[in-house]
Amino acid sequence: MSRETIHGREVFVFDDRPSTMRELFQQTVSRFPEREAIVFEDERITYAQLQQQIDTLAGWLVDTCSLKKGDRVALLLGNRPEFIQAFLACACIGVIVVPLNIRSSEKELMTMIDQSGAVMICAEDGYGQLIEQWKTEHPNQPVLLTKDAEIDGSYYEFNHVLKQAPPSPEYPILQEEDPLYIMFTSGTTGLPKGAVGSHVNVIHSVLNYKEVLRAEEPVRTLIAVPLFHVTGLIGQFFYMLLTGGTNVLMKRYQTGRFLELIEKERITFLFNVPTIYIMMMSHEKFQKVNLSSIEIMAFGGAPMSQETIENLMKALPKSRLHNAYGATETTSPAAIMPEVKGFSKIASVGRVVPTGELKIVNEFGEELPRGGVGELYIKGPMIINEYWENEEAVKSSFDEDYWKSGDMATMDDDGFLYIMDRKKDVINRGGEKVFSADVENVLYGHPDVLEAAIIGVPDTMFGEQVKAFIVPKGERKPTASMIQSYMKEQVADYKVPKYVEVIETLPRNPGGKILKNQLLQLEKKSKD
Repeated sequence: MSRETIHGREVFVFDDRPSTMRELFQQTVSRFPEREAIVFEDERITYAQLQQQIDTLAGWLVDTCSLKKGDRVALLLGNRPEFIQAFLACACIGVIVVPLNIRSSEKELMTMIDQSGAVMICAEDGYGQLIEQWKTEHPNQPVLLTKDAEIDGSYYEFNHVLKQAPPSPEYPILQEEDPLYIMFTSGTTGLPKGAVGSHVNVIHSVLNYKEVLRAEEPVRTLIAVPLFHVTGLIGQFFYMLLTGGTNVLMKRYQTGRFLELIEKERITFLFNVPTIYIMMMSHEKFQKVNLSSIEIMAFGGAPMSQETIENLMKALPKSRLHNAYGATETTSPAAIMPEVKGFSKIASVGRVVPTGELKIVNEFGEELPRGGVGELYIKGPMIINEYWENEEAVKSSFDEDYWKSGDMATMDDDGFLYIMDRKKDVINRGGEKVFSADVENVLYGHPDVLEAAIIGVPDTMFGEQVKAFIVPKGERKPTASMIQSYMKEQVADYKVPKYVEVIETLPRNPGGKILKNQLLQLEKKSKD
């Protein structure tokens, strides 16, 4: 490793690295042409076949759709081959991918599509109304659909396009700092922020994974977490792309089927939110299927209880267990536990990745000594350069070369990092981040709500659930079902409050700020 300037910051880098994701993909195809790249239901695609599909789709995007470097394409696709095909084809021609959370409401999706300036949509079934609305506003822009999407009108279909004779795409010159994707992450103002990930960001992240996890090739992973999040996209798919691994895709997570696929496909590498491991161990098939192929179990996206970690280690003693900590802005990993051995460091999220640098600062931005608790700042070539067309967010989120995580943390004398608390009002429901402003702003739109505040309450399955405290407007008190029905039409399902409590007033300090610690105490008293 050495130091280079990446995105205007002097950082540690891997000297021996591909320059772009196109180069990485082509290197892997040349090394492992006959190895399975994708397994999805009854479909099996080798790397050589995937290369042909990418060339065909990339040429079609240029010739038929007139896409050019820098254009944006929105993906409304779950875990299926078309997501990977569209993503890689766009990456090869310099088109910026906008992978969207398909659990979001149509209103949220339209906001993100419009904000990104997407010139094309790739979608699966279930988005007919949204696509028709978008086509009304953009009648000349192409839409590419999966074969199960039923929408009236003239649209292109993946299967039809991929059966065409592959044109010879003239791939443009790409630079490693070119944008690769825009991944939206909720902002504390309630507006989504588009984190712009570049080729160099992703390449260093997967190289960091390879350096620390050291998975034995050939690697086979089962992707049950969404590909539109960094864990599924970077921690699994792109990591497999680097190693020539096989990606077994689950369209929808089902615990029984998840366990069956581990046995059937001889899965060696898992990377999940803790909730999936909890459900896996609780399922009746856990003791019946053969899980001996699992070599590595990584987890992240939410805290995992000590009890769950201990149970995993006891149930699968031959598997290596790795915690990982990161964010959309760090392109997945910022810290990785080398391997959980024993229980002395069980609460840690690991050490900083090889190309990363961390510091913990006080409220004045001054670095604290080891053992001090403060806000975690992160630096490295995996840190995003910008938020899409949002200079204000960039200014507030960065301190010189460091990204400000908003998490309160501490580091011990051995360099192990511990996340102590969240500085922001973030609720973590099974790996899905819920920002208070996102939910509260919508709650305020309900005709019977005068004031509202949400907190996270403990949940054995998902880590946390959303609870809303409501001050009613007038004498009519909204019920929990009324609030939940209203919210389901406005926001993603994981943001809908599971619990609703009506109170007379919200506790505030003299400056008018809502005291959520008092709401947490109120919740605790109600459980005692």
